Amino acid sequence: MNIEDLTIAPKPDQYEPWQLGSLLKEDLPEVGIAFIFVSDCRGAGRGAEIQDFTLLRQQLYTLSALDFETPLYDYGDLISGKTLQDTHFVLQEILSQCHYKNTIPVVIGGGNDLAFSLFLALNFHHQHLNYTQISNVVNLGDTPGEITEKNFLNRIFSAKNFSLKNYHHLGYQKHLNATDSIKLIEQVEFDVMRLAEMMGTTAAAEPFFRNADLVTINCDAVESFASPFSLNPQVNGLNRREICAYMKEAGLSSQLKCAGIFNFELQTRSFLNVQLLAQMVWHLAEGINIQKSHPKEKNLETFWVLIDDEQYAFKRDVFTGLWYFGNDDAIENCLPCSEQEFNKAKQGVLSRRLEKFLK
Repeated sequence: MNIEDLTIAPKPDQYEPWQLGSLLKEDLPEVGIAFIFVSDCRGAGRGAEIQDFTLLRQQLYTLSALDFETPLYDYGDLISGKTLQDTHFVLQEILSQCHYKNTIPVVIGGGNDLAFSLFLALNFHHQHLNYTQISNVVNLGDTPGEITEKNFLNRIFSAKNFSLKNYHHLGYQKHLNATDSIKLIEQVEFDVMRLAEMMGTTAAAEPFFRNADLVTINCDAVESFASPFSLNPQVNGLNRREICAYMKEAGLSSQLKCAGIFNFELQTRSFLNVQLLAQMVWHLAEGINIQKSHPKEKNLETFWVLIDDEQYAFKRDVFTGLWYFGNDDAIENCLPCSEQEFNKAKQGVLSRRLEKFLK
């Protein structure tokens, strides 16, 4: 398969040495970041016509490169397949190319159902995946037929050949969801976090990003104002500063292998909305660059907390200041947690997720 026949190459442009576009390479690099722009929104109940990403590229690539060292690559705009299934298939082929190069693919645009392809491509190369999704709704539909944004999550949970270790659903809004969906996620011992718990600070949600292999963002979870930011605009959601902060947290994941930003409403042609999307992508790239500069070996301090005659170990990474729960010598076998959870434990209260980890 020739990927070049299935994509529209971006128009060449000139960038200043200090701008992000100056890091773009002509060929897919080793250990880099690759952008794929997608127009197919059929899985979200919209069309598949090619959209114009020119303004988005302009806003993204003229941002500062700071001291970024990670090379970038732009696949161009993916031509939608004759069917939605065709689009999923081609996207998975592109993602596999990136995984073979240890390059992190970032899919921008298209319906939220495309998260299924990101997971499927990763599952082919890696086992026991950690998946974190920011979305205002928990869709667990089991309708037969093609993949849509309403059933892809159910397909991931129910497929026997998928290897999902942890799933974290962040930013759901009570008034938009069926109670049964939330209860089902909790019953299978996955994590669910309300929008209210994510506002103002990333501290409580940060542990859910720390070891994520895959992070996807449904733009419906971002608030809209004068013009729709997403395909299903909401007046309530994460604000502009908060979503950028969470994009950076996603990039800081020590295991990030793929990311996607879906359900963006490009047809509104709102300059400020496009600018926000570009800055979301930039913050993701910033997090990836920072993570690559972190030392591979962790220097950990251990703190013991006594609750009802039981001792519990918390570990703190001296370099990052991040906390873990558990006394295993291998930090990957400990649970990422927040400083707030450590402080509550000192007060004699072990959070529900820490108790669940001990079972």
